[in-house]
Amino acid sequence: MPTEPARNDRADGKPRTSPPEGHAAPAHGSLVDAHVGRYAARAKDMAASEIRALFAVAARPEIVSLAGGMPYVTALPLDAVGEMAGQLVAQRGAVALQYGPAQGDPALREGICEVMALEGIHAHPDEVVVTVGSQQALDLITRIFVDPGDVVLAEAPSYVGALGTFASYQAQVVHVPMDDDGLVPEALAECLARLQADRQRVKFLYTVPSFHNPAGVTLSAQRRPEVLRICQRAGVLIIEDNPYGLLGFDGEPQRALRADDDHGVVYLGSFSKTIAAGLRVGWALAPPGIRDKLVLAAEAAVLCSSNLAQLLVGEYLASQPWREQIKVFRELYRERRDAMLDTLGAVMPEGCRWTRPGGGFYVWLQLPAGLNSKSMLPRAISSRVAYVPGTGFYADGGGAEFLRLSYCFPEPARIREGIRRLADVVDAETEIRATFGADRAGLPGRAGPADLTGPAGGPAS
Repeated sequence: MPTEPARNDRADGKPRTSPPEGHAAPAHGSLVDAHVGRYAARAKDMAASEIRALFAVAARPEIVSLAGGMPYVTALPLDAVGEMAGQLVAQRGAVALQYGPAQGDPALREGICEVMALEGIHAHPDEVVVTVGSQQALDLITRIFVDPGDVVLAEAPSYVGALGTFASYQAQVVHVPMDDDGLVPEALAECLARLQADRQRVKFLYTVPSFHNPAGVTLSAQRRPEVLRICQRAGVLIIEDNPYGLLGFDGEPQRALRADDDHGVVYLGSFSKTIAAGLRVGWALAPPGIRDKLVLAAEAAVLCSSNLAQLLVGEYLASQPWREQIKVFRELYRERRDAMLDTLGAVMPEGCRWTRPGGGFYVWLQLPAGLNSKSMLPRAISSRVAYVPGTGFYADGGGAEFLRLSYCFPEPARIREGIRRLADVVDAETEIRATFGADRAGLPGRAGPADLTGPAGGPAS
């Protein structure tokens, strides 16, 4: 017997594109979204990131994805982790499945201080706020500091997730150049002087100093105190985002900026890269005043982070050989980094340049003059390889001559095949440009670390 269509559906079973009966459309609505006229001004420019838009396509099995920065969680001792999780719920389920304090589990905060000590940070658990990944920590920091129109300084290029957060709070992002040794102190000082002369309100410098996302470079030990001094003189807070700091391939971890300034630096950390991204456990280490504001903001946003996830991470730190596991990840990512760099050197056409990361997940590649990574992406997808165009890492959409390659997830053989496919795509684009004389760059360019000669960047061999 036929049934009456649901009130929110049309008779043909498809969703309505106009308001249901009895609901008037707003004055500025549309057939696509009847609520357009109701959104806040800060929602106007929200858009999917370059990476998120790629996920559906890049996940197809025939495509070698060098796009997303997904950690290789299969390298974890999953049987041991599973047993640990079962015991946790069986023995402490009444706590693990309940609400928890907004600042985070006290035992976990102690464990976080032990982790940060590897980078020279001496902190007290009371200074730590546990968050839903370090991305939430960044959102909360921006929420409590940034008014519409305020300036946030960020490296050029910069982490796409940070740029999305800053845009959502209507910040004005001003990029500061990098080279093979990370953020350029002289450029930072000049930028701050210019902005202060123009009476611009600079709220903070956002930096990923170790194994940068997307550039792969690391702020040198010599430059770190310079950056601190410049920001101290200018009275500018530093937000140090350091998810890759323990994933260096050579030597001991770099000394964190926060290790030498416990009042002018807020340190953001995450277990997404060193344990598992799906747990969504990160943190902020902040001076007392900022910490208190972060706790209030976190409480307003989520009441508390997942108690289950926090207790899982805390138990992992207490009962599992996590330092040895980080060494496993480091060697695994080193092998994949080497596979990517070796193949880039063997097959990429003349005119390509790239960084040589000492850790982390990413290589930043500069295309031959005139090529546009965003325009080239459809050809790459049809050739069954994916990358992230450089335009996603600049607030103004620049960086079309760059692209980001991720080596953390595919097996080395897949990485080599993906780079070979990419080289063929670049060859084809170069031939089209040579044949038709078309400048496919199309978007404004930006200087980046792959522009420079030296140990971190070089021409194809």
